[in-house]
Amino acid sequence: MKILLVRLRLIGDVVFTTPVIRAVRRRFPAAEITYLVEPSAAPVVEHNPHLDHVLIVPHTRGWQRIKDDVRLGFALRASRFDIAIDLHGGPRSAWLTWSTQAEVRVGYDVPGRTWMYTHVAHRPRELRARHSVENQWDLLTALDPAFAGSPAPDTDRVEMTVDDATRASASHRLTSLDVPDDARIVVLHVSAGNPFRRWPEAAFAELASRLATGNERRWVLITGGPSDREAAARVLTEARRQAGAKSPRILDGEGWSLAELRALMERAALFVGGDSGPLHVAATSDVPVVGLYGPTLAERSAPWRRREVPTVSIDAGTLPCRPCDQRVCAPGDFRCLTGIPAARVIDAAEELLAVAERSLS
Repeated sequence: MKILLVRLRLIGDVVFTTPVIRAVRRRFPAAEITYLVEPSAAPVVEHNPHLDHVLIVPHTRGWQRIKDDVRLGFALRASRFDIAIDLHGGPRSAWLTWSTQAEVRVGYDVPGRTWMYTHVAHRPRELRARHSVENQWDLLTALDPAFAGSPAPDTDRVEMTVDDATRASASHRLTSLDVPDDARIVVLHVSAGNPFRRWPEAAFAELASRLATGNERRWVLITGGPSDREAAARVLTEARRQAGAKSPRILDGEGWSLAELRALMERAALFVGGDSGPLHVAATSDVPVVGLYGPTLAERSAPWRRREVPTVSIDAGTLPCRPCDQRVCAPGDFRCLTGIPAARVIDAAEELLAVAERSLS
C-alpha cells in the first residue's frame, strides 16, 4: 500500500501533522508513506522515522507554479498512491491530492473542493477553541472509523528528529559564541510570520535584559526570521543597553537554520516566543516553553506534548475582536499583543527557570 500525506506549509502547521504521521504508520505498518512539503517546512519531516519518503516541491508563483503543479500532478498519478490525505484543505493541496487519482482521497469539506475527495471530514468555517491536532485527527476518522477508537491524540506528541550532523553544527555555533557547557540558555524568538503575532520589541528587550541579569549562568540567545532581521537587531541592541555589564551574555542568533534551532532546544533551559513556527519546533523537544498568543488561541495552537512538560501560555484575555483572521486589526492597535505586559512574561519565565535550575542544582 502507498500513502501520500500533503501539507505544503507552514512550519507550525507541518509540526502539527506529525502525530498524524505516527498514527498512520501505526495503522498501516507495512505501507510506503510519502510526505509532500515545500522547502521552508521540509526540515520538520525530513528525518521523521515514520516516513519512507519526503517529496520536497518548490514554492513558485504565477505561471511557473501552474506548470510545476501540472508536472507534479502527472508524477503523483504515475506513483499510483492508494490513499492520499490532504492535511491542509487549500486550493493547491486539494488539487494535488485529486491529481493522484488515488482510490481513497481524504480532505475537509471546504466549499468548492469537496468533489476532489472520496472521503471528507467536517471543518467549521468559524475559529473554534479546538486544537489543530484534533482537527486533523478528524481526517483520520473519515479515512477509517477505526481511528476513532485509537489512542487519543494527546498521547501522540509532535516530533522533529535531529540528525547527528545538525546536532554537531548547533554545538559548534554555541562554542563559537563562547557559551559555557553548563550555561542555562534562554532562547527568545522575537519574530513571527506576520505583524499580528509580533509582541512589541520593547517588551522583548526588557525580557532579555531581565533574564540575562537574573542569574550568572544564564545566556540569552535572540533569534528571528530572515524578514525580521532588523527588528531582532533592534531588540538585541536595546537589551544589551539595559543589561549593562551583563550584555555579553545576550547573544545574536542570526543564521541558525530551523534544524539547528531544534537541536539547540536540547541544550536550552527555556524558549519564549509568539505563536510561530519556532515555538512549535521548540514544542517537539522537552524544553520549557512560554508561548505568547495575540490573535490566535492557545486552545488551538499551544505546544502539543506531554502535559508534564512545563508550558505556560500567555494572552491578553478576552477581547471582542479575538480570535481574528489576521487580515485587519479591527481596533487598529494590536491590543491583543500590546496588552501582554513584559512583567507578566518575566514572571512566567522566572518560574519555569527556577524549576529547571532547582532540578539541575
